[in-house]
Amino acid sequence: MQPTGDGGGASGAAAPALNAFRAEQGLSALAPDPQLEQAALQQARYMAAAGRMEHKTGWGKDFATRVRANGIAGAAAENIAAGRMDTARVLNTWENSPPHRRNMLDRRFTRFGLAYVRDGKNSDWRYWAMVLGK
Repeated sequence: MQPTGDGGGASGAAAPALNAFRAEQGLSALAPDPQLEQAALQQARYMAAAGRMEHKTGWGKDFATRVRANGIAGAAAENIAAGRMDTARVLNTWENSPPHRRNMLDRRFTRFGLAYVRDGKNSDWRYWAMVLGK
């Protein structure tokens, strides 16, 4: 069964919480970015279709290749997650995971894109991707 319910537009909903988290650490805000959100949505779609969470897609594209294909230059990072999570919970999960937290607090980044795709068999289950960049 194909995934349904693309979570495009999640960046705008996540920006206040993400930027409050960064502000607590003395960092500047990240701007929601449609280009990065598109890259995140591509990854979320792939993971939902594959039924598994991973950074490398079945098309043989690793993160760096996907970023370049989306016209994103410079430093970039990706956080992924899967589960019964809304925006607040996925951000909290990443805040409490050292590698994901490091990405969210990287001083080089000025923009981000967040998206999810619901699992086609269980609409409560979401595959999340966040791409951060300069």
